[in-house]
Amino acid sequence: MKRIKSDKIILEDRILDGYVYFENGVITDVTTEEHPADEVFDMTGYYVSPGFIDIHTHGGGGYRFEGSTEEIVNGCNFHLKHGTTSICPTVSAAPFASMAKSAKHIRAAMADPRVKGTVLGVHMEGPYLSAKQAGAQCPTHITPPIEEDYLPFIQENSDVIARWTYAPENDTEGKFAKALQKYGIVASAGHTDAIYDDMQRAYEDGCALVTHLYSCTSTITRDHGFRRLGVIEAAYLMDGMLVEIICDGKHLPPELIRLIYKIKGADRIALVTDSLALAGTDQTHGFMQDTEFIIEDGVCKLMDRSAFAGSIATADRLVRVAVKEAGISLPDAVKMITATPARIMGLKNKGKIAPGMDADMVALGEDLRVKAVFARGTPIEAVTVI
Repeated sequence: MKRIKSDKIILEDRILDGYVYFENGVITDVTTEEHPADEVFDMTGYYVSPGFIDIHTHGGGGYRFEGSTEEIVNGCNFHLKHGTTSICPTVSAAPFASMAKSAKHIRAAMADPRVKGTVLGVHMEGPYLSAKQAGAQCPTHITPPIEEDYLPFIQENSDVIARWTYAPENDTEGKFAKALQKYGIVASAGHTDAIYDDMQRAYEDGCALVTHLYSCTSTITRDHGFRRLGVIEAAYLMDGMLVEIICDGKHLPPELIRLIYKIKGADRIALVTDSLALAGTDQTHGFMQDTEFIIEDGVCKLMDRSAFAGSIATADRLVRVAVKEAGISLPDAVKMITATPARIMGLKNKGKIAPGMDADMVALGEDLRVKAVFARGTPIEAVTVI
């Protein structure tokens, strides 16, 4: 039996001064009462949060999630030290055979004992996107959904595919979205130029998530003077539609983060890094698949500086930006990187500090920098964040 003591344990409905008991990687009790334990961790003065869940990241620490199993293992462990105890390695648009190969490497990482956290499965971000909303995705790899490609792949790899981002306007008959739903894969609308009618149809077909809202998502346009709503407005109007946002303080200004939070609420927003491999390194130049980018002003940019290409954030930075720049309460900021993504991904044993949950926890100082990380009850050395 192990025990964490803290006067700032972040629960669903309050901050508790008490103890968290866990054994064999699972939380057994959360209480104000002190009981015997074999190992004691005194985190008094530190916030104790559920472990962070990042459902959209392309890499970190110099490691690409489109790379080898070794790279994926190292990238996951890099993010773990920043509080990400559960992770969805993301694969960008590429030739389909290449994306399939990356998924197989991620499957191997899911079973690799060197990964100290939990790999939830692959997030396929492409190739079924909109060329008009490509962003940093390579346009030459973008295609409409091709059933003879995706259906055999889904059937063979439903155990490793956790979610799939696609452009609903190219799935006019809903076949792709329905196939994802059939195999328990989270469908997400992203890199999309959809109008409201497309989003309504996609929602009815099982798509209830928007990938990085405001980043490569359509808004109001005019057709012969008549205004047509886009993905952003659809996300606001559909109560059941959840959204993820890149809360790195660069992709969205604090005022826009507050607006999204005011409209959707913490129960419908997931904070994601969308980090590239260079997160946590001193490098300033790299590639995402075939797209070249540079790092300036604390964010990845296309070489012509016309758009962002991804972030260099880690999950702890998302929490700091939400609280310190956007003015969101710490419990709600934590919910958006723990309980909400857990619900999106259908995780019954993660995202909360409660009996029966995995003992994934993060200790944060008053400055919201990581002090310690516990992955299924095992303490992990944290990284000093500058």
